[in-house]
Amino acid sequence: MIKKIAMFIIVLLLVLFNFTTASEGANHESLPLISIVPFIIMLLCIAVIPLIKEHWWEDNWNKLKISCVLGIPVGIYIFLINYHELLETMEEYISFIIYVGALFVIAGGIMLKGDFKVSPKVNLAFIGIGGLLASFIGTPGASMLLIRPVLRINAGRKYVMHTVIFFIFIVSNIGGCLTPLGDPPLFLGYLNGVPFTWTFKLFPNWLFMVSLLLIIYFIVDSYLFKKEELKDTHDSTKLKEPLQITGLINFLWLFGIILSVAFLPIFPYRELVMLAMVAISLITTKKGLRKENKFTYHPIIEVAYLFFGIFLTMIPALMLLKARGSELGVTDPWHFFWITGILSSFLDNAPTYLTFFNLAQGLNATTDLVANTGIQEAILEAISLGAVFMGANTYIGNGPNFMVKAISDEAGTKMPSFLGYMVWSFGILIPLFVITTFITFIWNIL
Repeated sequence: MIKKIAMFIIVLLLVLFNFTTASEGANHESLPLISIVPFIIMLLCIAVIPLIKEHWWEDNWNKLKISCVLGIPVGIYIFLINYHELLETMEEYISFIIYVGALFVIAGGIMLKGDFKVSPKVNLAFIGIGGLLASFIGTPGASMLLIRPVLRINAGRKYVMHTVIFFIFIVSNIGGCLTPLGDPPLFLGYLNGVPFTWTFKLFPNWLFMVSLLLIIYFIVDSYLFKKEELKDTHDSTKLKEPLQITGLINFLWLFGIILSVAFLPIFPYRELVMLAMVAISLITTKKGLRKENKFTYHPIIEVAYLFFGIFLTMIPALMLLKARGSELGVTDPWHFFWITGILSSFLDNAPTYLTFFNLAQGLNATTDLVANTGIQEAILEAISLGAVFMGANTYIGNGPNFMVKAISDEAGTKMPSFLGYMVWSFGILIPLFVITTFITFIWNIL
C-alpha cells in the first residue's frame, strides 16, 4: 500500500509540473483545466472506494492518506504560485472544522431521554421543527442538535435511511435560507452589504420547498412504516419513561457559538471563542452524559480528514471560477440559480456564492437593486437560493451533510454511498428546483 501511495504521489507531482509548465507566463489566477483533476479524483475516491473496499474505507487513517496524497501536492503547487490563496483556504478550513466541531461536541452533551411513540407524525414534527430552527441557529447547529434524537427515536425501525436523507435535505440545507445566520453563503452576503432582514423575502421559496419535501417525506415514511414488522415498533406504543432533556446548560454554549459567528466575523478571535465554549461545555456537562448519548469523536475526525483533501484540491477549481466566471454567459436570474447551485453541490457553497455575488455586481444593473449591493433583487435571490438549496445535492455540498451521514453510519443507520445519495437528491430535489425556477424566475418574464 505504501509503495502504491508513493507512486501515486510521484505521478501527481509530475502532473503538477505540467500544471506549472502549462501556466507559465500566464496569469496565475487563470489555471489550466487539468488543475482540477486531483479534485475530481478526490470526489471519485469518496464515491467509489466505499463500494469496493468498504472495510478499508471505514478506517479514518485511510481517509487521511487519500486526502494527503491528493491534497498536499496541490497545496505545494498553489503555494508556489499564489501562497495567499493557500493561506486563505487553510484559514477557511480551520474555521470550518472548529465551527462544525464545536457544534458537534456541545450538541453531544444534550440528550433527549424518554419513550416516543414511533410514527411518521413524530418524525415529521422533528424534521419540520429542524427546518425552522436551521434559519436561526444555523444548519450545522440544528443538524447536530436534532440528528441524535431522530436516530434514537427510530432505532427500532428497519427503514430509517430515508428519514436521514430528508433530514439532510431540510434541516441541513434548505431550512437555513431565512436569515444570514442560517447558512454560511447568506452570512457572507450580509458581510458584503445585504441587509440582515432581506433574506426574509425568501420565505415563499422556503415555505414551498420545505412544505413539499415534508409532504413527500410523510408519504414515503407512512408507506415504509406500514411495512415494518410488529416487533420493530411495538415497544414504542406506550410511554414507559417521561420525556426529558438533560444537559440543558449546553444550549447556553450553543448560543455562544451563534453569537460568535454573528458578532465576531474575524479570524481567529471567533474560533478562540468557539473553542472556549467547547471547553466550558466539557467542564459543565455531567460526567457520563456524552457516553450515555453514545457520543464519540469518530464522525468529526472523519469529516476533518476528508475535508482537508477537499479544501486543498478544490482551490484550483475556485480560482478558475473566479478568473473565468464571466465567460459562462450568466446574465438572467435563472442562469444564476442553476450555475450557482450546480457548483455549490460540489464546491464550497460559500465562496461559490461570493464569486457570483461579485459577478452580479459587474452587470451594472440600475433598477430593482438590493440596498448597498448594486445587484438586482431577482439575481440576488437566485444566487442565494441556488447556494443554499442545492447544497443538498451531495454529501459535500454543505458541511452538515457529511456530519449527519457520519453520525448516522456510526449509530448503525447505513447511509447510501456518495452516488447512491445523489440518486435520491436528483430524483426528489431536481424536479422541485425546476418548478422553483419556473415559478420564481421565469413566470414573471412570460
